[in-house]
Amino acid sequence: MARASTHPTSRDVAQAAGVSQAAVSLVLGEKWRGRVSEATAERVREAARELGYRPNLAARNLRLGRTRTVLLVVPALTTEFFAGVYTGAARLAAEHGFGVVLYPSPEGIGPARDPFGSAQAALDGVIASSMAADALTAIRGDQLPLVMLDSDPEGSLGAATVNLDIADGVRQVAEHLLALGHRRFLHLAADIPSWTFEVRARELAARVGTIPGTEVRTTRAPISIEGAVAAAEAALAAPGPRPTALVCDDDKLAAGAYKAARRLGLRVPDDISVTGLDDLALATAIDPELTTVRLDAERFGERGMAALLAVLEGRTPEEGDIPVQLVIRGSTAPPRTS
Repeated sequence: MARASTHPTSRDVAQAAGVSQAAVSLVLGEKWRGRVSEATAERVREAARELGYRPNLAARNLRLGRTRTVLLVVPALTTEFFAGVYTGAARLAAEHGFGVVLYPSPEGIGPARDPFGSAQAALDGVIASSMAADALTAIRGDQLPLVMLDSDPEGSLGAATVNLDIADGVRQVAEHLLALGHRRFLHLAADIPSWTFEVRARELAARVGTIPGTEVRTTRAPISIEGAVAAAEAALAAPGPRPTALVCDDDKLAAGAYKAARRLGLRVPDDISVTGLDDLALATAIDPELTTVRLDAERFGERGMAALLAVLEGRTPEEGDIPVQLVIRGSTAPPRTS
């Protein structure tokens, strides 16, 4: 019986040469000069010869951008927002003959299984939220053309980054509350190690800190109403002067803060002002309606897709953060005088 033939892959070449698959692609695609050493290039070529490696046509089509499929990797959190990101990305992709596959990281954050068996064999590129960045290694998405959303431009994994101007949104919140007369703040922070939440904490402290006599306390909670209720209730009931303004990293956290305030017999905004960030449908479903920062999720997705198309075509993506807007509603008022 004839033995089934086996075909060496670029991964086999990479292992034999002791280099990354990206290095193999550069060398065999004759794009290595100035990026890997002559010695490394020769080691890759020798390994390819010894293994009898020939580039896979499907992989070659992938490099040429012919699969016309993009993966959007998001956390399974604040799904309404990321549904908007998907809508914007998919709309622009369709105009250019691309499809977008939405892939939520199963646990919200952390590693994820490769949904394709080999993402590299099925995709032209990846758009990923920094909140789901850990999933990229597992699906080898960091070895494809990659655009990061909500990511530190100085340390991004991607060829391009696209950000909302979250820092300005937090500044708008702080300035609104300071103008109302608030000086004691509680920051209900998302308990997620992500750049976007680090920016919120840093900007709130920086802006409030410019005014003498102010105080910012921080308590952390998972992005869930239940988690926010527990964290906010404990913080508001703690000894010492009670904060007069509660700044939340997310509208879901703000909804939990409402429930915590009511459990303690506090009224929003008479006894405590509350702000959110996202402007989800939830923001106008609660009473009083929530003062929050509106993020244009669809435009965010469009910009992410536009940046990836630029990377695939060798162009420079559009620069500059996407503007955000504070929407003032009934959940904020001047602090009570007593």
